[in-house]
Amino acid sequence: MYDSTKQTNNKHTSSLLSSGPQLSQNCDLSLPCCAEGGAQLSDKAPQVSGVRVQLEMQALWLQFDQLGTEMIVTKAGRRMFPTFQVRISGMDPAAEYVLLMDFIPVDNERYRYAFHSSSWLVAGRADVAAPSRMHFHPDSPARGAQWMKQTVSFDTLKLTNNLLDDNGHMILNSMHRYQPRFHVVYVDPAPNSHLNAYRNFSSFSFPETRFMAVTAYQNHRITQLKIASNPFAKGFRTTDPQDWVGNSRPLTVWCPPEGRAEPLTTKPEEERSKDSKSAKSEFKAATTQHN
Repeated sequence: MYDSTKQTNNKHTSSLLSSGPQLSQNCDLSLPCCAEGGAQLSDKAPQVSGVRVQLEMQALWLQFDQLGTEMIVTKAGRRMFPTFQVRISGMDPAAEYVLLMDFIPVDNERYRYAFHSSSWLVAGRADVAAPSRMHFHPDSPARGAQWMKQTVSFDTLKLTNNLLDDNGHMILNSMHRYQPRFHVVYVDPAPNSHLNAYRNFSSFSFPETRFMAVTAYQNHRITQLKIASNPFAKGFRTTDPQDWVGNSRPLTVWCPPEGRAEPLTTKPEEERSKDSKSAKSEFKAATTQHN
């Protein structure tokens, strides 16, 4: 649960980021990672210029992408599957970083699913954009050594279509396509760091993680693949998982809430909160300067 201060800061930071430069939509899938920092890497601080991010479960993401990934949004909030997980390298082990995510529309269209052709069709102009937010990894801030020693999972992130949500969930419009973005922010201890704040963050985007936000799965193959690959949906499997993709029988999926990994840091909560607020201010200044 986010406190009110964190919700306000996240909402403001998200608005600034979404109004900034858009990430490249043509990242090469053959590369181990895809990055767009909003400026040349040579302009970035050394603590972020060498950061590299590898998407975990990329093969599974590609399977969903080939079918047209769909993610459920509900009023109460629903976790993503596949979960967004990454491996990070190239950080300064002693420096502190804040990790966060946001979601941007892929285009300015609203879609509908044509069952007769099993395809998505443009249904008109996009709805008014939902309030822009950011999801800060709950272990932020932490030292680079801690982030790099294990997979970083955003398994607590939830998607909602409730415009009045007060739980800090990511608000998306149903029947719209979105691109998740991942951001690494260096917590610069320098007293005048805000003057060059744009140098202290780098952003990453993976095209295979794009998805359509829906309130119910439209493509039955997506339903079947989620059942076959989600360990929390094993109760719905009545045959070998390999048989599901060819089965045309529509199914309803309910996924129990996943557990959380152990925290990456044991820093006192009040100290982590202070550092996190500093990083948010840094990111706010960075995006403002870059615009």
